[in-house]
Amino acid sequence: MTAKTIEATDFVRLHDGQNLCLLDVRTPAEIRNDALIPHIAIPLDQLDAKTFIAQREGLYSPDQPVYVICQSGKRAQLACEKLRKLIPEELIVVEGGMNAIRQAQGLTQTVKTPISIERQVRLAAGSLVFLSVLAGYFVHPIWFALTGSVGIGLIYAAVSDSCAMGMLISKAPWNR
Repeated sequence: MTAKTIEATDFVRLHDGQNLCLLDVRTPAEIRNDALIPHIAIPLDQLDAKTFIAQREGLYSPDQPVYVICQSGKRAQLACEKLRKLIPEELIVVEGGMNAIRQAQGLTQTVKTPISIERQVRLAAGSLVFLSVLAGYFVHPIWFALTGSVGIGLIYAAVSDSCAMGMLISKAPWNR
Protein backbone atom coordinates (compact mmCIF):
# COMPACT_ATOMS: atom_id res chain seq x y z
CA MET A 1 0.00 0.00 0.00
CA THR A 2 1.41 3.39 -0.97
CA ALA A 3 1.38 6.33 1.39
CA LYS A 4 -1.03 9.22 1.06
CA THR A 5 0.41 11.99 -1.14
CA ILE A 6 0.08 15.74 -1.62
CA GLU A 7 1.06 17.77 -4.68
CA ALA A 8 3.99 20.14 -4.15
CA THR A 9 1.89 23.19 -5.07
CA ASP A 10 -0.74 22.25 -2.47
CA PHE A 11 2.00 21.63 0.09
CA VAL A 12 3.55 25.06 -0.59
CA ARG A 13 0.16 26.74 0.00
CA LEU A 14 -0.38 24.68 3.17
CA HIS A 15 3.16 25.31 4.45
CA ASP A 16 2.82 29.09 4.14
CA GLY A 17 2.29 30.41 7.65
CA GLN A 18 1.60 27.05 9.30
CA ASN A 19 3.73 24.95 11.62
CA LEU A 20 3.62 21.65 9.74
CA CYS A 21 5.38 18.55 11.00
CA LEU A 22 7.92 18.02 8.22
CA LEU A 23 10.19 14.97 8.12
CA ASP A 24 13.13 15.33 5.71
CA VAL A 25 14.79 11.97 4.95
CA ARG A 26 17.57 13.29 2.69
CA THR A 27 21.26 13.17 3.53
CA PRO A 28 22.82 15.98 5.58
CA ALA A 29 24.67 17.22 2.48
CA GLU A 30 21.42 17.47 0.49
CA ILE A 31 19.71 19.31 3.36
CA ARG A 32 22.60 21.77 3.67
CA ASN A 33 22.20 22.50 -0.03
CA ASP A 34 18.45 23.14 0.12
CA ALA A 35 16.15 22.98 3.14
CA LEU A 36 12.68 23.86 4.36
CA ILE A 37 12.67 25.43 7.79
CA PRO A 38 11.60 24.13 10.31
CA HIS A 39 11.93 20.39 9.77
CA ILE A 40 12.95 17.14 11.43
CA ALA A 41 15.98 15.80 9.57
CA ILE A 42 16.64 12.06 9.78
CA PRO A 43 18.36 10.39 6.81
CA LEU A 44 16.44 7.36 5.54
CA ASP A 45 19.20 4.92 6.53
CA GLN A 46 19.01 6.18 10.16
CA LEU A 47 15.22 6.49 10.38
CA ASP A 48 13.31 4.59 13.04
CA ALA A 49 10.27 5.36 15.20
CA LYS A 50 12.29 6.03 18.37
CA THR A 51 14.50 8.63 16.64
CA PHE A 52 11.52 10.32 14.99
CA ILE A 53 9.49 10.50 18.21
CA ALA A 54 12.48 11.87 20.14
CA GLN A 55 13.04 14.65 17.60
CA ARG A 56 9.33 15.46 17.27
CA GLU A 57 8.87 15.75 21.04
CA GLY A 58 8.08 19.33 22.06
CA LEU A 59 8.11 20.64 18.47
CA TYR A 60 4.94 19.16 17.06
CA SER A 61 1.73 17.69 18.41
CA PRO A 62 1.50 13.88 18.11
CA ASP A 63 -1.90 14.24 16.40
CA GLN A 64 -0.47 16.36 13.55
CA PRO A 65 0.02 14.68 10.17
CA VAL A 66 3.65 14.18 9.17
CA TYR A 67 4.68 15.47 5.74
CA VAL A 68 7.62 13.42 4.45
CA ILE A 69 10.04 14.80 1.85
CA CYS A 70 13.20 13.75 0.08
CA GLN A 71 14.79 14.97 -3.13
CA SER A 72 12.36 13.41 -5.62
CA GLY A 73 9.80 11.38 -3.63
CA LYS A 74 11.12 7.79 -3.72
CA ARG A 75 12.93 7.84 -0.36
CA ALA A 76 9.91 9.56 1.22
CA GLN A 77 7.74 6.61 0.11
CA LEU A 78 10.28 4.19 1.61
CA ALA A 79 10.31 6.19 4.86
CA CYS A 80 6.51 5.97 5.08
CA GLU A 81 6.64 2.22 4.55
CA LYS A 82 9.23 2.00 7.33
CA LEU A 83 7.22 4.10 9.83
CA ARG A 84 3.61 3.28 8.89
CA LYS A 85 3.06 0.54 11.49
CA LEU A 86 5.34 2.07 14.13
CA ILE A 87 3.81 5.50 14.71
CA PRO A 88 0.16 6.58 14.93
CA GLU A 89 0.56 9.83 12.93
CA GLU A 90 -0.82 10.15 9.42
CA LEU A 91 2.09 10.08 6.94
CA ILE A 92 1.85 12.16 3.76
CA VAL A 93 4.47 12.14 1.00
CA VAL A 94 5.10 15.41 -0.83
CA GLU A 95 5.06 14.29 -4.48
CA GLY A 96 8.21 15.16 -6.36
CA GLY A 97 10.03 16.11 -3.15
CA MET A 98 12.30 19.13 -2.97
CA ASN A 99 12.64 19.23 -6.76
CA ALA A 100 8.89 19.85 -7.11
CA ILE A 101 8.74 22.23 -4.13
CA ARG A 102 11.55 24.29 -5.64
CA GLN A 103 9.59 24.53 -8.89
CA ALA A 104 6.31 25.25 -7.11
CA GLN A 105 7.48 28.35 -5.29
CA GLY A 106 10.86 28.51 -3.74
CA LEU A 107 10.36 28.05 -0.01
CA THR A 108 13.84 26.62 0.18
CA GLN A 109 16.87 28.13 1.81
CA THR A 110 20.08 27.57 -0.14
CA VAL A 111 23.40 27.32 1.62
CA LYS A 112 26.84 27.19 0.00
CA THR A 113 27.96 23.53 -0.02
CA PRO A 114 30.12 21.04 -1.87
CA ILE A 115 28.82 19.73 -5.17
CA SER A 116 25.61 17.69 -5.10
CA ILE A 117 25.61 13.92 -4.62
CA GLU A 118 24.27 13.46 -8.16
CA ARG A 119 27.16 15.44 -9.65
CA GLN A 120 29.64 13.54 -7.49
CA VAL A 121 28.21 10.25 -8.83
CA ARG A 122 28.54 11.45 -12.43
CA LEU A 123 32.11 12.59 -11.74
CA ALA A 124 33.04 9.25 -10.14
CA ALA A 125 31.40 7.16 -12.89
CA GLY A 126 32.99 9.22 -15.65
CA SER A 127 36.40 9.06 -13.99
CA LEU A 128 36.15 5.29 -13.54
CA VAL A 129 35.24 4.80 -17.21
CA PHE A 130 37.99 7.12 -18.46
CA LEU A 131 40.70 5.64 -16.23
CA SER A 132 39.68 2.04 -16.94
CA VAL A 133 39.80 2.68 -20.71
CA LEU A 134 43.29 4.17 -20.33
CA ALA A 135 44.41 1.26 -18.13
CA GLY A 136 42.85 -1.24 -20.55
CA TYR A 137 44.72 0.27 -23.47
CA PHE A 138 48.10 0.88 -21.80
CA VAL A 139 48.29 -1.72 -19.00
CA HIS A 140 46.13 -4.79 -19.62
CA PRO A 141 42.82 -5.43 -21.45
CA ILE A 142 41.22 -6.78 -18.25
CA TRP A 143 40.67 -3.15 -17.18
CA PHE A 144 37.99 -2.85 -19.89
CA ALA A 145 35.81 -5.03 -17.62
CA LEU A 146 35.59 -2.12 -15.16
CA THR A 147 34.18 0.07 -17.94
CA GLY A 148 31.50 -2.55 -18.57
CA SER A 149 30.76 -2.84 -14.86
CA VAL A 150 30.21 0.92 -14.56
CA GLY A 151 27.86 0.76 -17.56
CA ILE A 152 25.87 -2.09 -16.01
CA GLY A 153 25.70 -0.16 -12.73
CA LEU A 154 24.35 2.93 -14.50
CA ILE A 155 21.72 0.86 -16.32
CA TYR A 156 20.65 -0.76 -13.03
CA ALA A 157 20.49 2.67 -11.34
CA ALA A 158 18.24 4.00 -14.11
CA VAL A 159 15.92 0.97 -14.14
CA SER A 160 15.60 0.60 -10.36
CA ASP A 161 15.67 4.34 -9.56
CA SER A 162 18.26 3.67 -6.86
CA CYS A 163 21.95 4.40 -6.97
CA ALA A 164 24.36 2.33 -4.89
CA MET A 165 27.25 4.63 -5.83
CA GLY A 166 25.20 7.63 -4.65
CA MET A 167 24.47 5.95 -1.32
CA LEU A 168 28.16 5.13 -0.94
CA ILE A 169 29.28 8.66 -1.84
CA SER A 170 26.71 10.20 0.52
CA LYS A 171 28.52 8.48 3.41
CA ALA A 172 31.85 10.10 2.49
CA PRO A 173 33.25 12.47 5.16
CA TRP A 174 32.87 15.62 3.02
CA ASN A 175 29.14 14.91 2.63
CA ARG A 176 28.37 14.67 6.34
